[in-house]
Amino acid sequence: MQKFWLALGLLPWTLSAADTVDIYWIDVEGGASTLVVTQSGQSVLMDAGYAGFDGRDADRIEHVIKTEAGLEKLDYFLTSHFHGDHVGGLEELAKRVPIGTFVDHGDSVDKDSERGKPLWETYLATVGDKRKTVEPGEALPLDGVELTIVAAHSRFLPKGLPGAERNPLCRTFEMQEEDKGENGKSLGYHLRTGDFEFVNLGDLSWNYQYQLACPVNLLGKIDVFQATHHGVRDDVLPQQMWPMEPTVAVMNNGPTKGAGAEAVETVLKSPELEDFWQLHRAVNNDAAHNADERLTANLGEVDGCEGHWIRLRLDGDGTYTLTNSRNGYSKRYRVK
Repeated sequence: MQKFWLALGLLPWTLSAADTVDIYWIDVEGGASTLVVTQSGQSVLMDAGYAGFDGRDADRIEHVIKTEAGLEKLDYFLTSHFHGDHVGGLEELAKRVPIGTFVDHGDSVDKDSERGKPLWETYLATVGDKRKTVEPGEALPLDGVELTIVAAHSRFLPKGLPGAERNPLCRTFEMQEEDKGENGKSLGYHLRTGDFEFVNLGDLSWNYQYQLACPVNLLGKIDVFQATHHGVRDDVLPQQMWPMEPTVAVMNNGPTKGAGAEAVETVLKSPELEDFWQLHRAVNNDAAHNADERLTANLGEVDGCEGHWIRLRLDGDGTYTLTNSRNGYSKRYRVK
């Protein structure tokens, strides 16, 4: 893939102060919602949290979109998969924020189940004729950012991205029970801008994470990783995360959902990891299985939670800064 500054005829990292890329992790209490805003102001939101709760998640997402990011619309909404903690809040959000294109992995495999049918029907009614289903290897048409779909409907990249290499950890992999539900169908993407790389795999389950990792780590080395499936149980696969060697991991967990002790340990043992950031302190975990308080956006239970967010800002000097909106704490990291 050609670096975007070469395509524009610029030197590396000569962006103006206004030409930044932002990533927001929005608190939806153990669901998921991650917003990317490009240098040119294009926007991609993956997932919209839960329905109900008096519009809580739509409120929080709308606030970040309009007030923090200063946007009037979304260019793309990506549904990672059809579970209520990821797509439940979309109907309400779409009433508040104009959305250009709705992207998904294909039809829900749960669309005929008691729980899955109403969620699927609501999704179809919400997106209308603006729906697009994608395949691994496709890229969204964004300016200055390469956002490549790497997983969709239990299908994966046909070939590795730049930096892909054989994975020596594959020999230690142990298969789990097959996941035939929506988690295993999760849409995932790899984002590259300049030398900066970020990966978000939604709730992609254990055996399917393996497909991206073995025998070749298809995603190469990256800077930032959104911990898969909220860190539920042990659902962060070492063979998939560790070869990517992220500098920073962000876990979009809730106070009692996600951040399983084993998953947290996997994250913390990742080679080259400098910091672990969390949307919530896991109230049932000890300090060793939580991020440092400075790097944790929300500290208490769901009741009374103010829904603080974490933002990454990629600057034009080869660095990126993560900021905790709860306490204003920021830390800068260098792009690999």
